[in-house]
Amino acid sequence: MIDGAEVRPIDHLLLRGDPTRPALDGRSGSYDYAELEVTLGRLAGWLAGFGLEPGARVASWMAKGPVAALMPLAAPRAGLVNVPVNPLLKHAQVAHILADSGAAAMIGSAARLDTLGDGDVPAGCQLHREEDAACAMSGGEGIGPSAADPGDLAAILYTSGSTGRPKGVMLTHVNLWLGAVAVADYLRLTPDDRTACVLPFSFDYGQNQLFSTWIAGGCVYPLDYLTPRDVMKLVDRRDITTLAGVPPLWVQLTELDWPAETAAKLRRLTNSGGALTRPLVEKLRALFPQADLYPMYGLTEAFRSTYLPPALVESHPDSMGRAIPFAEILVVRPDGSLTGDDEPGELVHCGPLVAQGYWRDAARSAERFRPAPPASRYGGSAVWSGDTVRRDADGLLYFVGRDDAMIKSAGNRISPTEIEEAAAAVPGVTEAVALGIRDDRLGQAVRLLLRGDDPAVVEGVAAHLKQELPNFMQPRDILLLDHFPRNPNGKIDRVALAQEHGA
Repeated sequence: MIDGAEVRPIDHLLLRGDPTRPALDGRSGSYDYAELEVTLGRLAGWLAGFGLEPGARVASWMAKGPVAALMPLAAPRAGLVNVPVNPLLKHAQVAHILADSGAAAMIGSAARLDTLGDGDVPAGCQLHREEDAACAMSGGEGIGPSAADPGDLAAILYTSGSTGRPKGVMLTHVNLWLGAVAVADYLRLTPDDRTACVLPFSFDYGQNQLFSTWIAGGCVYPLDYLTPRDVMKLVDRRDITTLAGVPPLWVQLTELDWPAETAAKLRRLTNSGGALTRPLVEKLRALFPQADLYPMYGLTEAFRSTYLPPALVESHPDSMGRAIPFAEILVVRPDGSLTGDDEPGELVHCGPLVAQGYWRDAARSAERFRPAPPASRYGGSAVWSGDTVRRDADGLLYFVGRDDAMIKSAGNRISPTEIEEAAAAVPGVTEAVALGIRDDRLGQAVRLLLRGDDPAVVEGVAAHLKQELPNFMQPRDILLLDHFPRNPNGKIDRVALAQEHGA
């Protein structure tokens, strides 16, 4: 028991559902909980047949389907560690993950495995085709639930790598199980819920789509969508109640013409991977009036930190909310003492959701995973996020900016987020990114990038910012782009934008 919650090995997840209710549905068929548990046992038995040592890492590189959905449970059941690889990555990025994790095996679709060249696969790493896994799942020898210690390593999730080489975040059964319990609790998921899984399973937010739905007894619908319209069609066809996304996806979805009866099927929308702007919140509320909106903040190293209850979204649209269950969120000064009301400080995440560090990277682990502040009731290792936030008198948190993203101009520390939100309030602006660019006199000046198709919007944004922001925050120039690059998790690739448009 941890904080009153029972903790079990993550592969026990399906045992909590009603055996007769649907658990997984999609293009490859549907399974109720009893059928999916049997299928899981067969996949785990097939993995166990590889003859690998306990704790060996097994990577998977494939599109969403039954094999991809069950690998996070099957690998731990077989005594192995799951290493999911984003299906959008190319062979060089996959080669880094295989080498860094020391993967002993990888399962992938034939088309993807065929792209691997000489030197991409470490010596001794077995390659297995997804088709063979699917065959084993349909009639192979199965194994029962594991007796794993909840503190054992269950997964290594690699960050997207937009700020350098991807690093592997180590997660235990405890981390994964309590993350599922926490999200299912505050989203109020039930066995009647149907979740569209459109985010990558290699993304902690995407993987939790599965876990939180299953721990609540609901059904998941994995989807690799080509266009946002595919998402809308799935909502309509499968009566989807729950949809998780990142801001760029929401922007695309709000640009569609949703039939009222389709939009009304959604009961909850959850967002992480970037803040929602006020205009985007207004569009979502107008388009999906029946759905509760859950803005959330998290980082892979601690899974999820905060959420804003739907009842507070309209009155506090800029807030990150409060800590989720099992998370202790402290706002501290550089000396580790707690800040006062509305005093900016670093967000520090403590408690059982904190990961175990970076795989085989003691130096970077020591930078991010440090002893908890003295005020923590948990103690032990904590994630020092590098994000500056403030907490108001009501206990609600507000994002100020990242220390490494703050623009430092003429002695002023400028939050890109504040400029971006002001720009996004202007009609015609789809998305905005503020960058700090070199300036001999100021140190850094502000360059604002806008995504849109109307050149006149640039003048409108400039006029609006002059009214809303102080002089030291005014952009030196504003550039209009027809698209923003995305990283494999669908977020705006700020590093790519900075490399192309920074100076």
